[in-house]
Amino acid sequence: MSKSDNLVEKLKEYFGFDTFKGNQEAIIRNVLDGKDTFVLMPTGGGKSLCYQLPALMMEGTAIVISPLIALMKNQVDAMRNFSEEDGVAHFINSSLNKASIDQVRSDILSGKTKMLYVAPESLTKVENIEFLRNIKISLFAVDEAHCISEWGHDFRPEYRRIRPLINEIGRTPIIALTATATPKVQHDIQKNLGMTDATVFKSSFNRANLYYEVRPKTNDVDKDIIKFIRAHEGKSGIIYCLSRKKVEKLAETLCVNGIKALPYHAGMDPATRSQNQDDFLMERVDVIVATIAFGMGIDKSDVRYVIHYDIPKSLEGYYQETGRAGRDDGEGICLAFYTNKDLEKLEKFMQGKPVAEQEIGKELLLETAAYAESADCRRKLLLHYFGETYQQDNCGNCDNCLNPKKKVDATELLTTVIETIAAVKEKFKTDHIVDILIGKTSADVESYQHDDLETFGSCKEDGEDVLNNVIRKALIEGYLDKEIENYGVLKITAAGKAFLKKPKPFQIVMQDDFDNEDEEIQLAGGGTSAVDPAMYSMLKNLRKQMSKQLNLPPYVIFQDPSLEAMATTYPITIEELQNIPGVGQGKAKRYGDEFIALIKRHVEENEIERPEDLRVRTVANKSKVKISIIQAIDRKVALDDLAQSKGMSFGELLDEIEAIVYSGTKINITYFLEEVIDEDKIYDLLEYFKESDSDSVDQAMEEMGDCTEEEVRLVRIKFLSEFGN
Repeated sequence: MSKSDNLVEKLKEYFGFDTFKGNQEAIIRNVLDGKDTFVLMPTGGGKSLCYQLPALMMEGTAIVISPLIALMKNQVDAMRNFSEEDGVAHFINSSLNKASIDQVRSDILSGKTKMLYVAPESLTKVENIEFLRNIKISLFAVDEAHCISEWGHDFRPEYRRIRPLINEIGRTPIIALTATATPKVQHDIQKNLGMTDATVFKSSFNRANLYYEVRPKTNDVDKDIIKFIRAHEGKSGIIYCLSRKKVEKLAETLCVNGIKALPYHAGMDPATRSQNQDDFLMERVDVIVATIAFGMGIDKSDVRYVIHYDIPKSLEGYYQETGRAGRDDGEGICLAFYTNKDLEKLEKFMQGKPVAEQEIGKELLLETAAYAESADCRRKLLLHYFGETYQQDNCGNCDNCLNPKKKVDATELLTTVIETIAAVKEKFKTDHIVDILIGKTSADVESYQHDDLETFGSCKEDGEDVLNNVIRKALIEGYLDKEIENYGVLKITAAGKAFLKKPKPFQIVMQDDFDNEDEEIQLAGGGTSAVDPAMYSMLKNLRKQMSKQLNLPPYVIFQDPSLEAMATTYPITIEELQNIPGVGQGKAKRYGDEFIALIKRHVEENEIERPEDLRVRTVANKSKVKISIIQAIDRKVALDDLAQSKGMSFGELLDEIEAIVYSGTKINITYFLEEVIDEDKIYDLLEYFKESDSDSVDQAMEEMGDCTEEEVRLVRIKFLSEFGN
């Protein structure tokens, strides 16, 4: 029988599985050969088996170092279920009394125990070291090895003492395992454990079944969560909160609203906490509300959603916590609510800590903010953070990919960014580069005389958010690199230098605003937190079908913000549809029937509770102005005279007229067009808008060449009014 056949036979005998997953077999073989092993495998990939099977097969007892009492108990229970002998696995930690510890030692000495789980704190006790020196140890397994690194999301100083303790107990092979580690953290782990020559097994961090979504955190967050849970009734979920107080309060709120939920945090009575965990595992409750700070270590494969009420302090923490969803490869929804105020709170918590620790913490928070605020593929961003390249541009399973935002060209901006990084000798971080480009005379910029640079203030009009977006995308595309050891100093890569010599098209995605805490839903600009993605997609498809039937560009029927509003408030009557921004009476009557029929069907089929109390903002206070403009145009008043009489600039008047025609009212400005624009130009622009899929003024000016912005806007008004209304 080959070694491979023997391993599969042992896998079947001990665990009942017929095949290994991913790298498991190669890892186990490496451990059995007595070599140090470093395992990087996402949550749900089967890390535990990588040391459990060798422990059962090898002579002696494996020492498994784990940071969580809950996780130890969980894994010991699981191992006992696989074995006829209860003594096969034990743990030693602060929760055990002397009699229990004596029983554990007795089982180990008799040879029954193949695995002993210990917390690093327990390992430091003299009596435990003395005991372990006198038994046969098969291997040391360091679980949650990222706790070793200050750059990890759950740094535990005790973990840095593991290597000296192992040396004191007796040298045997080490297997270190983690689900989350950036290249920097990987290096830290191997260096600290003295296993730089270890065989490294790195699995992909991509969890294809997980759906990632970030929503702006508003005053209605509790209500949003209740609505989400009701839509996933009977399914298991975990909600993470920043504070114990919020955990208790939210769990109580959920219970009052008929949701079976329990709290879970480190400050609870251990017996209650343990009972709450068991109730969740045994599905007596659907939802556990827990603190981010306290790692739960709950081994439950069918968690269907993980909600972050507060954004975590690092992307590693976020990745590991979301990794608890869909471990059976089934549905896994990862929903996070984000406001920059939460990160400000986390930054305040760091005050008083050593400066180096504060710098590390701030850098990790910046990475989290970048992820939350980005409009690019979330999967691509996460994998890039862990040093992995995701080749596809659209993963099809995150909010940004399912609801893509508008892209804009940023080739010139990237060129300016790279030139500035080169000018400051690649010695500064993102915030310093952005300060130079927006012309901010900060203390650092002045002290280094960077306000004398040619690019100082050259991107003032673009603003901080756009420049951060450019730098973030440049890092992902490989034009820039970030020196983590130097707290995020930006470096230009070979690709970046090549780009500078010969720029090629570089686009960024327009972003959403994540700091709007108004209770009313804001619908201006690409997308909104409350949009139902399935509904929005169906509405876009219907608009596409109608545009083909009517031979009109889709935007003439309804603009994207109008569809977003429909997918948020679910209007099911013509009257309700008229209240949607950009619709109005004319468009509601002309195009509305098919849209409200589709919405009504979706609401009924999915038993959606329509948020009747949410009211979309309207422009009722401006209606008198609009009526007077329409009446003046009916009287054929010249538009420049009309603007002057209203105390408006000509551009502001065009804004008002555009709002009128976009909401479905027909007006006729031909009398004015023929006075100010050449007849051939009017014809060419009308033909352009008939053929174009976009109503972008900039795009039209670029395509048509010799047209001014005002000319394009005037003809667009004529086109929308005549063909759409």
